[in-house]
Amino acid sequence: MLAIALLVFREVLEAALIVTIVAAATRGVLRRGLYIGGGIALGVIGATIVAGFAGALEEAVHGTGQSLFDAGVLLAAVLMIGWHVVWMSSHGRELVQQMQSVGHAVKTGSSSLAMLLAVVALAVLREGSEIVLFLYGMVAGGANLQDLLAGVPLGLAGGTAVGYALYAGLLRIPMRHFFSATNGMLVLLAAGLAATAARFLLQADWLPALGAQLWNSSGLLDNGSLLGQALHVLVGYDARPSGIQLLFYLATLLLLLAGIRWARRLTANPPATGAGASASPTST
Repeated sequence: MLAIALLVFREVLEAALIVTIVAAATRGVLRRGLYIGGGIALGVIGATIVAGFAGALEEAVHGTGQSLFDAGVLLAAVLMIGWHVVWMSSHGRELVQQMQSVGHAVKTGSSSLAMLLAVVALAVLREGSEIVLFLYGMVAGGANLQDLLAGVPLGLAGGTAVGYALYAGLLRIPMRHFFSATNGMLVLLAAGLAATAARFLLQADWLPALGAQLWNSSGLLDNGSLLGQALHVLVGYDARPSGIQLLFYLATLLLLLAGIRWARRLTANPPATGAGASASPTST
């Protein structure tokens, strides 16, 4: 029972932390609960479907199906988070003003919110499919129904509680700094997801290692510890990273920071168009 609870807790924690950051980043948005709840529901449905076809997936790509599936899901999430971060960089100040003047009646734009709904769905899809597959393996190994009925709710409650605690902490950030803080968390989250995707692609022999192990900090903080797992999701921590993981992490980080800077510069200096451009005086 304890093994099942810990397994479910670990997977739920990873999904809950991502959902928490998304929920905080959409604070005050109209119908955000509907979007996030819809994303979770879609993820659960998708996880069940993926788990049902897991055997066929493995055979289709010669035993690397789960690694390739995880990498694809993570890279899709990185793209969607990146789009939202750049969008928020050009609209964050406007949203703060709206939230201060009309409370929670804020519209961030349906396209940005839909992107984050997809991120929630992908997070639940990946972790949910792994839970189903692991539990199936445990049942095949002799776990009984009583262990499942006791362990699964315990792990689910524990992971959800930790995610909610982080959410409550994020809500304490002053509004003038809120979007900058959540945008920064999303950037680190995206970089960590990209590095994890690189690890899965490395496991599937689709990428070179570029250094099998750059360092080993397991003595200070092991990947399997609760703090190690939380930092793995939040900032991409890995006690034994390969060179390709570090490359993916830094490339994603730099690209998103460049995108944020570009969006802010574009907002501060909008391009002149139409009559305004033609009417501007020329220098002599």
